[in-house]
Amino acid sequence: MDMMDIKGLCFDKDGTLFDFAATWEAWAKAFLLRLSAGDMATATRIGNTIEFDMIREKFAPTSVVIAGTAKEVADALLPHVPHLSPAALLEVLNEEAERAPQRPAVPLAPLLSEFRAQGLRLGLATNDAESPARAHLAQAGVTEMFDFIAGYDSGFGGKPAPGQLLAFAAHVGLMPDQVVMVGDSTHDLQAGRAAGMTTIGVLTGPATQDQLAGLADAILPDIGHLPSWLATRNAAEPRPAS
Repeated sequence: MDMMDIKGLCFDKDGTLFDFAATWEAWAKAFLLRLSAGDMATATRIGNTIEFDMIREKFAPTSVVIAGTAKEVADALLPHVPHLSPAALLEVLNEEAERAPQRPAVPLAPLLSEFRAQGLRLGLATNDAESPARAHLAQAGVTEMFDFIAGYDSGFGGKPAPGQLLAFAAHVGLMPDQVVMVGDSTHDLQAGRAAGMTTIGVLTGPATQDQLAGLADAILPDIGHLPSWLATRNAAEPRPAS
């Protein structure tokens, strides 16, 4: 692929735009205590279902929360909260997600403004629901910088399937090979590969460099390194003769 033709960036949200642990460990503790009416023992037992340690306030690397959709998390929890319907449980998860604290991985507004100034189209593809995703972007003051925002419930499916990514490309009138998918999980990069996009892994989520290496065209410490990566790759491309 000619890197000079990159015209769009599609970002994952959690672990990519925002620090994963700061957001989702607080979210898990809050909703588990809510489901358990404040009883720590019950919250701990339910938390074990999604591999969340209430004492350490940490997820195991294999937790469904790390890369799964909100519905997949709800499905795992449902047998342990029989007093709630599937719809009611999902509502609790989404309500707490909207309230979850957001810590940007880097200052987002100046970075995204830089991309916009370069004429890049920007998309968001998350396995979170769309409503919390929009709430999180609004908290950071960057909603309007995105041309396209999709959650797992927006009608395009969830990752690792490529539906969200292909919908972004179609929405902004780009071919998939003109788009870079940027994410912190194997689901993100698998979706990017399936869509025919360049894939960039970042290390601001739970996944390690070794876990991402086989799926990423490049791995960066965080999204703040994207401008220099793009500039370096573009500078390396041969220029047509004048």
